[in-house]
Amino acid sequence: MRAVHLATRLAGTDGVSLEATKVARVLADLGFERRDVAGEVETPGAVEVPAMHFRAPEARALGRRTFPAGDAPDDPTLDADLADAADRLADAILPVVRDAAPDLLVVQNAWAIPMHLPLAGALAHVVDATGLPTLSHEHDYAWERDRFAAPRAPTWIATYFPWDAPHVRHLAINTPAAATLAAHRGLHATVAPNVMDFDAPRPADADAIRGRVRAALGLDADRRLILQPTRVVPRKGIHLAVELLARLDDPRNVLVVTHASGDEGDATLAALRAQADAAGVDLRYVPDAFGPTRDATRFALEDAYLAADFVTYPSLYEGFGNALLETLAFERMALVNRYDVYVADIAPVGLDLVEIDGALDDAAVARVRALLDDPGTCARIARANRAIAAAHFGLPALRAALAGPLASLGVTA
Repeated sequence: MRAVHLATRLAGTDGVSLEATKVARVLADLGFERRDVAGEVETPGAVEVPAMHFRAPEARALGRRTFPAGDAPDDPTLDADLADAADRLADAILPVVRDAAPDLLVVQNAWAIPMHLPLAGALAHVVDATGLPTLSHEHDYAWERDRFAAPRAPTWIATYFPWDAPHVRHLAINTPAAATLAAHRGLHATVAPNVMDFDAPRPADADAIRGRVRAALGLDADRRLILQPTRVVPRKGIHLAVELLARLDDPRNVLVVTHASGDEGDATLAALRAQADAAGVDLRYVPDAFGPTRDATRFALEDAYLAADFVTYPSLYEGFGNALLETLAFERMALVNRYDVYVADIAPVGLDLVEIDGALDDAAVARVRALLDDPGTCARIARANRAIAAAHFGLPALRAALAGPLASLGVTA
């Protein structure tokens, strides 16, 4: 059997790509060979269709017309232009899908967040044309982002975000999202949480990797690497991580940001650098140093966790919290903001983390300082957290979540 995974991008260290790989792994255990079709790809046998990328010129232009900044004149041809672009894109995708001869399609977030408007319509055409059973893995919905609140093509958004059909099953990554899907669209979604492979062995040379990463970043043995393992966008709340280091006021502490700025512009990065400079915080922005896997030019993202002494995760909003699960899997302690999904789906399992509610307080700063000064206690708590997380957010949890939708589609191992 074969599953074709469809998305704007299936490459790199963004959350959608990482979670798509975990879904593919669970499906592989059920006998499905993986084949990716996206605007950016990296897996063996994948097919790259550049027009599927959310950065494709036509996708960006139509996005700007649909979600204009400020007042804009009427755009009477927008719906027709979206439909025309979707038809042309479907004509490019459909032969690739048919050539792969899949038994299952998996649409990764393309029917959830309107980053590529024609692609959503194109994939609806592809799914209808093939009649194949389809999983729609939905990481974040349009109504969860203010910038998508007032579209110029509301019918297009309401039709394709998400698209629904008798042979489509929806997967939401958290319980609040599943509830809002039911409220907004009257659709049922199975909750398929973000997961980690907690059974993966720790690298035998973990200590050596830690040393190499720290050396590459120019950190002496006495420096403490505080890791911010996220993209640089406003909702990640990285200003709170900078504030934490400022209030800790310890020259040994270095804040390392591993992921790129740019998906939403570079203003956030500029503001963080200004904040860090004013506060005397050593901020290292090193997105070129880390990638999804280790190679001759980059470390793997997991290497950053091995090198870290502590992790900051002060996100204001998350679809789930992939980087937090990575933190737990690599037995690192973290400061975490109690964003809504954390409160609903993660905190109830009983983790012991340094929690804040939208702002730093003296108690949180004091506890982070105490943990940094007592690595033994930090490690002990992190080990206990890992065991708890493994029981609730491991690959078996995802396999259990997929079982019902696959069975209802008549797709079984």
